[in-house]
Amino acid sequence: MRSLIVVMGLMMCLSGPSLAQHREPDQVIPIWGEAVPPGTGPVADTLDEVITERSATPELIRDRMVVGITRPRLLVFRPQQPNGTALLLLPGGGYQRVVIDKEGIESAERFNAAGVTVYVLLYRLPDEGHDGGTDVPLQDAQRAMRLIRSDALDHEIDPQRVGVIGFSAGGHLAGSLTTRFDVETHEGADPVDGLSARPDFSVLAYPVSRMSGPAVHEGSRDRLIGPDPDPDVRAIHDIALAARGDAPPLFLFHAADDASVPVANSLDVFSAFQAVGVAAEIHVFAEGGHGFGIRFAEGLPVEAWPDLVLAWMDRGGFLGE
Repeated sequence: MRSLIVVMGLMMCLSGPSLAQHREPDQVIPIWGEAVPPGTGPVADTLDEVITERSATPELIRDRMVVGITRPRLLVFRPQQPNGTALLLLPGGGYQRVVIDKEGIESAERFNAAGVTVYVLLYRLPDEGHDGGTDVPLQDAQRAMRLIRSDALDHEIDPQRVGVIGFSAGGHLAGSLTTRFDVETHEGADPVDGLSARPDFSVLAYPVSRMSGPAVHEGSRDRLIGPDPDPDVRAIHDIALAARGDAPPLFLFHAADDASVPVANSLDVFSAFQAVGVAAEIHVFAEGGHGFGIRFAEGLPVEAWPDLVLAWMDRGGFLGE
């Protein structure tokens, strides 16, 4: 009950008025309803959800992060003129936290301006004591994709124009959804779980992808599958090694000077998906560092990334007529 109260408090926090420059969601939807999500189990009674404001001037710009999620949910951002396209947005945080504003809400606003309905997922983290913790982020991503594709949330969404975009560790989760969309991570809860979880298109933003070698982001790897995983486990969760020919079209972007998640993470995924015949596009920018999102891209070449993504979506027929 304690976790539920904390979650409801966060729902109110993310729905009420704010002095920040960015708006709050139009709707907040627990993806598993009132049920305890699969894999959470007893930890739901002991894990407290905590939201932390990291900005020194939250009245001007917010920078929130959340940990201890036991009731994963979608923050829904609807455009004034929806075009039928939807994006499941997966923020980063190294699988240690989920950032809310920097890669979530700010990016949602940009895609809203192009008519895209955006669903920001606050997903469970793999290293917080959940049963089968490695798969709980993917369980949430699969469920969210199926829920968006159903008519349960929005009758105006075209179920064949539902994509995913993920940032950093959220990029790894988006890559996992791209390569493991048909893996049974839990027993079906209702008819929604019978729908496809395959994205129609995938965008990976400076993604964590490698689970070994010089390009690995050790923190994300360690929290997801441990510091010394079995080679078979590593291969499942390494996005480059898991490339498959029936994956959706893929768009990647990364900064060459990323010191946290080396650009090889994107280059290797691009090469692997091309090798199996998946249409892929990549943009590597000379500078931008890691985690630039929208706010830290201003004035740099990486500032062009939303326009490049939208142009690619348009060429692929994912923005409608």
